[in-house]
Amino acid sequence: MADNKQKRLAFAICDYLQESIKNGTIKQDDAEGVEVAIQCIGEAFEIDLSDKDQQTQFSIKPANLPKIFDVFLATQKASQQKAAPSPVPAAKAVDVKAKAEELKVAGNKEMAAKKYADAIDLYSQAIELDGENAVFYSNRAAAYSQVSKFEEAVADAKRAVEVDPGYSKAYSRMGQAYFCLGKYREAKEACEEGLKLDPANTSMQQTLNAAEQKLNADTPVRSTGAAPRPGAGFDFASMMSNPNFMQMASQMMSNPAISQMMSNPAFTQMAQQVMSNPEALQNIMSDPNMARMANDMMDGGNLPGQEP
Repeated sequence: MADNKQKRLAFAICDYLQESIKNGTIKQDDAEGVEVAIQCIGEAFEIDLSDKDQQTQFSIKPANLPKIFDVFLATQKASQQKAAPSPVPAAKAVDVKAKAEELKVAGNKEMAAKKYADAIDLYSQAIELDGENAVFYSNRAAAYSQVSKFEEAVADAKRAVEVDPGYSKAYSRMGQAYFCLGKYREAKEACEEGLKLDPANTSMQQTLNAAEQKLNADTPVRSTGAAPRPGAGFDFASMMSNPNFMQMASQMMSNPAISQMMSNPAFTQMAQQVMSNPEALQNIMSDPNMARMANDMMDGGNLPGQEP
């Protein structure tokens, strides 16, 4: 059985239909059918438009359904206009991008100074302002790799490729991060994609060669599923046997940042140990600091801090 609220609604509907017949909204040919509908609704809800007591109890006059509906439409329109976001002025959008670029440049300086945590923070701020710039993600990927956060580096490199599939440097960063994770097949695939865009990139070619050697050798690290030690992915012996290595090394030495690294006593000590005992290389590369130095070497003359 319908309650009073439902009866009031049914009464208003029937009143509206009856008024539509009277004012000609409903054609005369259709009037009979609508009158039958009014009778059916009245019987279903136990209402009668001609009953004076019900008119007093259920009628919504002087309001009616069309007026109520008009109020609803006006309210809906006002609500939608209020919810719609205000467009960002073009000048402000330019300012935001310029600020993001400034943050990126500042991050590059921190990278050059080997302040990797500060660089990550600055790149993150740039991304917050402009999340559609592939360079920002790629630079942060390089910074993450420097602090051995290779999973984060892979994620950022992937995002950079999504934003700009033609940005080859993102593939290079992705390949190196995958390599350091011991995911040599993924490293190989990333470098192959990047070399399609930049065939002359020696850093990617070196990573690709090393990944292929690891895959062909089927190393115990991969067969046992054990997590690789930091820096275990770098194969210096293979690099030294590569005829292109000496040419690349010559180019690298012209870079002030590389020269500074080569003057590092820790690096000099590492080189002396390897020359006197090649088997010591594996133990040396378990040192995260040595791994980061090797990662700088793998980047060649194109350090992340010098990103355009």
